[in-house]
Amino acid sequence: MKTNNILKAIGILVIGILLGWAIFGGGSDDAAEHDHTEAGAETIWTCSMHPSVRQSEPGACPICGMDLIPLEEEETSTDPNVYTMSENALKLANVSTMKVGKSEASRELRLNGKVEVDERNAYSQSTHIPGRIEDLRVNFTGEKVNRGQTLGVVYSPELVTAQEELLQAYSIRESQPDLFEAAKEKLRNWKIGENQIQQILSNRKAIERFPITADVNGIVTEKMVDLGDYVERGMPIYEISDLSEVWVMFDLYESTMGWVNEGSEVEYSIRSLPGETFTGKISFVDPLLNSQTRVATARVEVDNSTGRLKPGMFASGLVKNNIGEAGSNKIVIPKSAVLWTGKRSLVYIKEEAAGGAGFRIRRITLGPSLGDAYVVEDGLQEGDEIVVNGTFTVDAAVQLAGKPSMMNPPENEETPEPVGEILLSEEEKTKLQPVFSNYLSLKDALVEDDFKLAEKEAKELEASLEQLEVSEFGASAEAALESYKMQLENNMESITPAEDISALREKFDELSIVMIRMAQSFKPFSDKLYIQHCPMANSDRGADWLSLSEEIENPYYGSAMLTCGEVTEIVE
Repeated sequence: MKTNNILKAIGILVIGILLGWAIFGGGSDDAAEHDHTEAGAETIWTCSMHPSVRQSEPGACPICGMDLIPLEEEETSTDPNVYTMSENALKLANVSTMKVGKSEASRELRLNGKVEVDERNAYSQSTHIPGRIEDLRVNFTGEKVNRGQTLGVVYSPELVTAQEELLQAYSIRESQPDLFEAAKEKLRNWKIGENQIQQILSNRKAIERFPITADVNGIVTEKMVDLGDYVERGMPIYEISDLSEVWVMFDLYESTMGWVNEGSEVEYSIRSLPGETFTGKISFVDPLLNSQTRVATARVEVDNSTGRLKPGMFASGLVKNNIGEAGSNKIVIPKSAVLWTGKRSLVYIKEEAAGGAGFRIRRITLGPSLGDAYVVEDGLQEGDEIVVNGTFTVDAAVQLAGKPSMMNPPENEETPEPVGEILLSEEEKTKLQPVFSNYLSLKDALVEDDFKLAEKEAKELEASLEQLEVSEFGASAEAALESYKMQLENNMESITPAEDISALREKFDELSIVMIRMAQSFKPFSDKLYIQHCPMANSDRGADWLSLSEEIENPYYGSAMLTCGEVTEIVE
């Protein structure tokens, strides 16, 4: 009986094992195969150097031979022209958008200038008597003088001789009246009055020292002689100006001349008179441009009877201009929304997409610049939603994903021309060099693993960007520089708050992309600039930087991998 029970137990055990194998073992291969297929279908492999390369399996890049890396999982759009970012990624990148609408387009043009003397009220006081200055009654600039006031005393040997001739002619005036009259006329030509001539004749003695008197009322704005100087007839000795009326002269750069006309109303303030605002009208615009500074001037005539305005005071003005006919509205977008490359102006349009927000690049045609905004002539419609903050961050992500971007246009659009050189004058290059110098100093601080120094240099770079006046550059450079400056300022917003050197290095690559393009456009130094590349930076996607030295010193790793990288291009 016991034997039968054992046999039954063994039989049940064998049957259970067979059933388990049939149910679980046989299906495990299918499940494994199914999982493998799904995983393989979800992974796309690309090259960090050539994002356009896409393969379903890992391997080497067919262009450069580098190992392929998996594409970002968050990019889920099926449209090849749309790049998708998750909501979390948008927040981290500080991306913000706005819906486009029409509004009245007006430009506020800010002008800098200073108070100057009204040239019509400036008088050059000269001496009519040649001789040596033996006494000066007005010894400094700024002194007020009145017409007829004695300014100085001159000893004139020539005038003494002329007086002696007068006295000799006076003794024979009955027989030689013409000679006597000629002697008097000679003295009159030296501005010797009739009273002084009669004094000479009545005293029968030549006057050795003659006073120089002021011809006009005013303020001495320049003193040109010193005691003991010898002056020739007609030589200027003082500049005297009437300051009851002055000019405020505003600088007009070549790119802003079309916005200011005679009759334009300007609201201005004087730095020395804080809290006060004045208004006036442009009475004259210089038709000639200074060939060296590329600056013309606009004049505002000001009543200065109170004497509060002094020549040399600095002024800041504001001119407002409406574009188009009154009541006509135009599409206006912030400059931070525009990516500029060569002749192309681009924006990113936000679209609804599964798993986040989709971004599609679009080419637009820009109209006049409004200071911190542009009028859009073509390419946008009311209701379009565009990226206005973080535009360059979005473009950098799109480039890495191999989607159409600023430098990788859609198939139906022509390939953009490479960044061309924009010629700058030596003065313009000098104004641009502090930005590059501060960037290179920031790079050196990262090489040295010195976070405190890097923080300091980042703030210096931010300050040099703020001080860079785009309007002081020629028309050919202004649009490009304005776009570069906007992109750099956006980069600095994420660099300066960095709390450690790793966070700062993560954002340094985006900054470097803009600096490299700007270097290629403007070539700010006479020395060579080396574009260097590290394939391991940016999570093995690779990153570039600028250097004045051909020797590799990697800012992304510092001492950990100091010599990792290579020179990819030289800007010279």
